[in-house]
Amino acid sequence: MMALVVIITAIIDQITKTIMLNWLEPGEPVGVIGDWFRFYLLFNPGAAFSMGAGSTWLFTCIQIVFILGVAIYSPRVTDRWVGFGLALIAGGAAGNLLDRLFREPQFFLGHVVDFISVGNFAVFNIADSAITVGVIVFVIAMFSEEIRESRKERAEHETAAVETTEGGIR
Repeated sequence: MMALVVIITAIIDQITKTIMLNWLEPGEPVGVIGDWFRFYLLFNPGAAFSMGAGSTWLFTCIQIVFILGVAIYSPRVTDRWVGFGLALIAGGAAGNLLDRLFREPQFFLGHVVDFISVGNFAVFNIADSAITVGVIVFVIAMFSEEIRESRKERAEHETAAVETTEGGIR
């Protein structure tokens, strides 16, 4: 299931990038909802908000390590929402990794295609959105799992206390 989410996320990301590359001209905004939501094609060598533009190789390595880590860890995931969150993050990382590997200026140092612009926020893509949503899902799932475990432990402790008390009365 996780592999399917990763693959579908990366495919959707690459398809939307291909459409935008064929439709938009770099640096020329196309308004969708006025100036608030627009398509604006640019090529990002860095990370979020174009930070680390000189460290493209580092982001490529981080994405490879993360995707491999999720692939190795995925058989141990027991909570479907934790798995879904990790898969969205890995799928987004895979989408952007494909850009870094196969887009200009060269293999392993390619620039990520960004095209979604909302207000004065950074320009991003579907992969970035998947990463953001995946992190949110993952964090909520982790907190929910922790709460469930805490309740389970408390119930077991209370059951053990009742059994001990009943055993002492007999």
